[in-house]
This record gives sequence, structure tokens and C-alpha cells, in this order.
Amino acid sequence: MARISGVDIPGNKRGEIALTYIFGIGRSSAQKILTKAGIDYDKKVDDWSDDESNKVRSVISEEFKVEGVLKSEIQLSIKRLLDIGCYRGLRHRKGLPVRGQKTKNNARTRKGKRKTVANKKKATK
Repeated sequence: MARISGVDIPGNKRGEIALTYIFGIGRSSAQKILTKAGIDYDKKVDDWSDDESNKVRSVISEEFKVEGVLKSEIQLSIKRLLDIGCYRGLRHRKGLPVRGQKTKNNARTRKGKRKTVANKKKATK
């Protein structure tokens, strides 16, 4: 197990997969990092030497925003949208989908659990 940018990445996995445990690094970013560090994608993290781990750390710190820095930047971007009152900001505020999805049938992840509205009964004569 190696510790990179505050995250314990699993040692029994391939380097390409293990790096994706860090927030802000996906498969393609992991491949770019390993290429620049000169490490084979298929090499397990436990098999990395200290020198290779340090190379990976340095590449990540120089070229990528990860974990806390990235999360705070995302939050600031959302806050900016809320403050200027644009359409996307209003959708964030209401907890509805932001990227143009329909909400008639789906969007349960954003809208939350269903709230049933009862029909008003007609008065009988």
C-alpha cells in the first residue's frame, strides 16, 4: 500500500487502476502519470520502488489538482453560479438537474424520494 496525496492506494492492484482511487484522477490521467514517471501500467503498486513512488507523487503534485484542492475549487465554482443567479445556479439551488435533463419521469437522484400529491376530492351533491 502506498500513500499518495493523502490517499492510501491499494498495493495489490495495477498502478493504472490504483491511481484512480485518488479524487480527480481517472484512467486516462493515471496512464499519463505513469507514462511520465516511466512505470509500466501493469506493474502492481506493491512492486513499485520508493523512487518510482516519489516520481508518481511529483508528477501528480506538479500537473494535477487532486483531492481537497479540486473539491474546494468545484465548490467555489458552484457558489459563483449561485451568487450570480444564472440558470445553472438556480438549478443547483433547487436541487434539480443542471445539464438540461428532463425531470418529468426520472431525475430521482437529484430530486430525492417521491413526494406524492393527493387529488382533491370532488364535492358530492
